[in-house]
Amino acid sequence: MTRGSARARDLAVLGGLLVIAALLRLPGLAGRGTWDADQGNDMATLQAFVTHGAVPLLGPPTSIGNIHHGALYYYLLAPAAIPAGGTDPTAVVLLIALAGVAAVGVTWWLGRAMGGPAAGLVAGLLAATSATAVGGSTFIWNPNLLPLAAALALAFGWRAWVMGNARWWLAAGAAQAVVQQAHILGIIALPALAALWLADLRRSPGRRRPIARWGLAGATLIALGYLPLLLHELGSGFDQTRAALDYLRAGGDASSPDLVLRLFFVPLRVVAWPLAGLATDAPAVAVAAVVTTGVLAGWRLAASRGAEATATRWLAGWVVSSTLLLTLFVASLATVTPLPVDHYHAFVDPAVLALVGLGAAALWRRNPAGRGLAVVGVAALVAWNLGTQPPAVAADGGGPRPARPASGWRPRPAMPQPRSWACRPSSRSRRIHIRLRWPA
Repeated sequence: MTRGSARARDLAVLGGLLVIAALLRLPGLAGRGTWDADQGNDMATLQAFVTHGAVPLLGPPTSIGNIHHGALYYYLLAPAAIPAGGTDPTAVVLLIALAGVAAVGVTWWLGRAMGGPAAGLVAGLLAATSATAVGGSTFIWNPNLLPLAAALALAFGWRAWVMGNARWWLAAGAAQAVVQQAHILGIIALPALAALWLADLRRSPGRRRPIARWGLAGATLIALGYLPLLLHELGSGFDQTRAALDYLRAGGDASSPDLVLRLFFVPLRVVAWPLAGLATDAPAVAVAAVVTTGVLAGWRLAASRGAEATATRWLAGWVVSSTLLLTLFVASLATVTPLPVDHYHAFVDPAVLALVGLGAAALWRRNPAGRGLAVVGVAALVAWNLGTQPPAVAADGGGPRPARPASGWRPRPAMPQPRSWACRPSSRSRRIHIRLRWPA
């Protein structure tokens, strides 16, 4: 196949995957996503930001008291809120949905760059049709930006490794900054990204200075993401730090299941999520998907060579290190609740999908029997996810409803008091803002 025809094929595959992703995510956005206190609080903050110049220094509150995610989440959503002055939630959901579509394209590129066209096709197809990824693209919530940001961090890091261009580490740092700002647990992905950077330093003695310089520049971007938090802490007597320390002194997730159970269930939950959904909803499917993924990853770790071996080790390291840290420090993941906590580990999803893509591609190359296994396995996952897609209309009707003041949100023309924006009493009312005065 000539270079031109290979490029045309890749563009056709990418275009097809993006069309599938868009068709599953974009229709009916106004009513698809759930609407609760979190969504009302986020729209309230965005309206205050884009209309009244109240710059948030903290992101959405976490579930562990007066501790918040990063404010960069609001800054990224603000462009979608500007045209309607923060009064149109659907515009914000559209931006999140487009981020979900873009995550499919980046995941395809990641698989393609690491394992060839077949790996890219499988990784991208699974990302496009994943029921959990589709669900996470259709409502306002900070973890819903994680798949795109994590996929970009993986792609930029891999580009730096393969191309030998240290400037890509700056881009990888920027993407990782979004991962850590979109969810407080995103910092768990940092060790795996830093590991590839350190390996790049070690293998290239003649290029250590630019690799170190651009890697530290990326680390600086990650640190700058916490500047709004620092400003808040300086103006509030470090209330976030004190809240975190109080949580740790109280024992954290002390009431959660013991470590042995967590070592079994949390990895199952994390790896199954992008492939089969919540593990307890369909245990047999989840276990089959996770075991198959583990077998494929173990096979490629033992059998692959060259760049594919490095890619497999890095992706496996990303998944294993993240899952182990989540198991040790986020014990609540071993408890299933009605709350959608699975998005908290969405920064692992692109690595899981790329690993499956590498394994399926290796099966495809092996022999006719391997091709059959790859086709059947991928088709089964796609069929399962297409059959378990989220409903066309959310259970609560989706979107704010004036008749539901307990869970709704209404735009107001005047600058409100912080608590009047909340759908329920929230620690956000203690937040301080920078106020910008716009010229008349």
